Amino acid sequence: MISLLAINWSVVGIKAAQLILSLSILVILHEFGHYITARWFKCRVEKFFLFFDPWFALVKKKVGDTVYGIGWLPLGGYVKIAGMIDESMDKEQLKQPAQDWEFRSKPAWQRLIVMLGGVIMNILTAFVIYAFILMIWGDRKVPLSSLKYGIHVGDSTLMKIGFKNGDRIISVDSEEVYDITRFRKKLITADKVQLERDGQKVEIDLPKDFVGQLIENKNQKRKGFISYRYPAMVANVSDTSAAYKAGLRKNDLIVGLDSTRLQFFDELSDILDTKKNQTILLTVNRNGADTSFTTKVNEEGQIGFNPYYSEKQLDSLGWLRLEVTKYQFLPAFPAGVKMTYTELVDYADQFKTIFTPGTGGIKGIGGFKSMGSIFAPRWDWESFWRLTAMLSVILAFMNILPIPALDGGHVMFTLYEMITRRKPNEKFLEYAQIAGMIILLALMLYANGNDLFGWGR
Repeated sequence: MISLLAINWSVVGIKAAQLILSLSILVILHEFGHYITARWFKCRVEKFFLFFDPWFALVKKKVGDTVYGIGWLPLGGYVKIAGMIDESMDKEQLKQPAQDWEFRSKPAWQRLIVMLGGVIMNILTAFVIYAFILMIWGDRKVPLSSLKYGIHVGDSTLMKIGFKNGDRIISVDSEEVYDITRFRKKLITADKVQLERDGQKVEIDLPKDFVGQLIENKNQKRKGFISYRYPAMVANVSDTSAAYKAGLRKNDLIVGLDSTRLQFFDELSDILDTKKNQTILLTVNRNGADTSFTTKVNEEGQIGFNPYYSEKQLDSLGWLRLEVTKYQFLPAFPAGVKMTYTELVDYADQFKTIFTPGTGGIKGIGGFKSMGSIFAPRWDWESFWRLTAMLSVILAFMNILPIPALDGGHVMFTLYEMITRRKPNEKFLEYAQIAGMIILLALMLYANGNDLFGWGR
């Protein structure tokens, strides 16, 4: 049973607002790609809607031949192009002779460009966003070789298959990986990881169902996935906390808890989890000398301080190296193209892993709840735009899949026509559209059901 009191509704609201804004931007731009190419080839666009409008619309206004509006069902958006078999299933119009301004009267190459317009617009959106990110915030990397204390392993699945705190990553599938963000992405689709432990080289074979195991474990308490290992040094401590009143101060290095000596924050955190609502003896090193005092651990396993943990903080202490490369206006755009290409290839690899039998990846397909969870709990424009660019790439990839009712399905039938010089039967296209819509609705139901009820697990 979920306690409503335990839900931080302000955080939920901030994440939901970011998700809605991000998807609204991407849906409008995607549909604009279809709209502008259709208008370019003199097709009549009858509707341009953000969100779907079965039965009624929240807002709508006709300008020229087109009704622009906002629907009430936030599952995407659409443009209705005259003479096209689409989700509107307008069969009456198709019974009439084709008109010059209808989609079906245009040559196949023009129809192909119209159908690719949305995907192309999403790719363009991603690389433009990435280009401005590189200009404003820069490309941020933390080289794996710079981690003074190695990695921190926060997932028990990773521990079970052989990873340990303090490991130093050498390569993935015998290919060197430069920074930790890249390593996290490559790990999902990898077969082997080569690392260094206590001066010795170690190779870990990842099980075929590695992704499935991660998903099964995701509801357990995690302390990160793969991150940086850092000492338990106090960055700030609340002056109302029991630890402060007991004597804990900024820049104290916690080196002991009861009779256990420790060095790293993950060691301290693990022990505190076993000491909830208890009184402990804390030993800190201050100005080169150890001092001890007793303090109380709260019901969440905390004593009321924050460690140094941000990349900028850890860089200033010499525990890792944060590389930030900012680009000027012109160089930022080819760099943005490169980032978009890399993101697209990474997602294609992850998609393949998810739908490969035996990997267990299908269990992790999520809906709007999963999408919302990736956004920051506070409004952070850098994070928002990075995630929006990533979602734009994903939207482009998903829409180009050769499934009827998606852009890729229309592209597939149009290419068939261009190659064979034979246009598919309109009745066949109608049935294919219906079948595609059923498939998509089933996937949407499964994904959101998986979010709420864990159907796949």
